[in-house]
Parts: sequence; C-alpha cells; structure tokens
Amino acid sequence: MKTPTRLLAAASALVALALPLHAQTMKAADVHPAGYPTVVAVENMGKKIEAATQGRIKFQMFPGAVLGGEKEMIEQTQVGAIQLLRTSLGPLGPVVPEVNVFNMPFVFRNPAHMRAVVDGPIGQEMLDKISASPAKMVALAWMDSGSRSLYTKKPVRKPEDLKGQKIRMMGNPLFVDTMNAMGGNGISMGYGEVFTAIQTGVVDGAENNPPTLLTANHYQAGAKFYTQTHHLIIPEILVMSKAAWDKLSPADQALFRKAGREAQMEQRRLWDSYTVDAVAKLKAAGVEFIEMDNKPFFDATAPVRAKYGAPFAELMKRIDAVK
Repeated sequence: MKTPTRLLAAASALVALALPLHAQTMKAADVHPAGYPTVVAVENMGKKIEAATQGRIKFQMFPGAVLGGEKEMIEQTQVGAIQLLRTSLGPLGPVVPEVNVFNMPFVFRNPAHMRAVVDGPIGQEMLDKISASPAKMVALAWMDSGSRSLYTKKPVRKPEDLKGQKIRMMGNPLFVDTMNAMGGNGISMGYGEVFTAIQTGVVDGAENNPPTLLTANHYQAGAKFYTQTHHLIIPEILVMSKAAWDKLSPADQALFRKAGREAQMEQRRLWDSYTVDAVAKLKAAGVEFIEMDNKPFFDATAPVRAKYGAPFAELMKRIDAVK
C-alpha cells in the first residue's frame, strides 16, 4: 500500500525540481519611454538574469514614468516597492550628497572624459559610497545621458541672452544655482510637467540632451533653439532596492553585478547611435542647433563649483587628472 504513496512523493519531487524555486518578479522602472537606450539595456539585463536563473527571477519593466517621476520612484525604491531603477543623479543628490560632485557644471571636459572617470576607480568608489549610504539602495552600474544643453523659444548665444528667461531644472538646488549663475532664472520642476510648462509659458525653456528633447516632444511645445552649452554631463545610475538585494544569495548578487556592468556597456553603444538619430530628426523638424563658445558659461559657473565643490576639492582634482 506504501508503493503508490512513494511513487506519488517521487513524482511530486521531480515536478518541484522542474519548477523555479521561490520564483519572484522584480519591478524595473524608468521615466524614459519604451525603446529608449536605458530601457532597452535594462530589459536585456532582465532577460539575461531570467535565463541564468532558469526563470526563478523575472523582470517586469515599467517605462514612461508610469510609476511616477524620478523623485517618487527613488522613494519607492528605498522602501522596496520598486526593485530596480534607472535614475538621474540629479534627484539622487539630496539623498546621497556625495554624488553631487558629478552634478556640478563643467566638472567633465566632455562625454569621453566622463566615461573614463566612471569606468575607472572613481566610478567604482562612487557606486560603493551610494551602496554604503543610508539611502537603502545598492548601486549596480552607470548609464550614459550625454551632455545637457539649453533649449529655448528664443536663441541663446551668450549668458546675457538668458536674462529674464525661466528655465526648468531638475529638483536639486545645485542645478537651480547653475542656471542662475549662467544668467537665467532656474525653476525646479518635475520632468512630466515640462511640456505643458513650455507650451503655456510657465517656463521659457529647459535643458537636457537631444534624445530627451525629441522623445518628450519639448520642441513641439515651442523650444526650437538648442544651444550647445554642454554645461552638465551627468552620468545616470542603475540602482537596486537594498531590501530586494539583501534577499538575494551571494551568487545571485554576483550575477546582478555582472549583468549590470554588461548593461552599462550595452546602453552606451545604444546611446551613441540613438543620439545621432535624434539630432538628425530634430534638425529635420526645424530645431536650430547653435554652436558657440561656452567659456563664458564655464566662467559664470565658477562660484557654483566653488560652493558645491568645497567638500570634494581633492576628488575634483582626481577627476580632472583622468585622461
């Protein structure tokens, strides 16, 4: 009479072995739309992890700010409601003050310099600082967002042209001070509000990279002049909720770090081609790209670097020395 019971138990064990143990689905979020380089890179990272864990860990991507703006999503990641988040360093600055060294105007000479810094010891040190901070997030990888320049309804070629213009900035006092120093009136505002704000005249423009100007349709709201100040070159970051991280085995943690690094390099390749395409489309849509000497803007923002860079004087010297 025991044989059927034993067979049933053996069959059940085999079925259990065939199914993922403790299968879990992780929410990954981004303000950018589907198809954007950061979204695609994280989606591909999820596919790699799902394959490596044989379906034990799955990802569900929430692009297009459906879970809120970056500030709201950072808060959700801190409490574990979001497990994986791609965010700008801008809104992370108030949470982890150390990252403000990368947020300062003209701290990087160009995007290539920024990449060399984040790919090296300084980049790893910053990831470690974020992970060790009280922010309840683990920093996995850097992502590229190119350089940020001005886009406005009226052409800007020198700081004086910004006088009286209200320019949307990310929610960080450092950025508001940067725009004020450059000659404009910095207005802190959520990303999702920018289109309507430009359209209705609440602001006269904003600043970001060409792909964002394209995908957010801010040029259609009236911002037809793109002044290439390159005043901010801010790396973005991929972070994981510490609550979710602590539930992973050491092997899974190593897998996430490896997949995160691969996503960092893949996103960079995607970004470069995406930017070229975005510039071409914006020009075809009538956006005027203005090249000018950005030294007056560099000089104007010296007080901002002095004020916010004081705690990072030695680190800034190390950043500047990176070739």
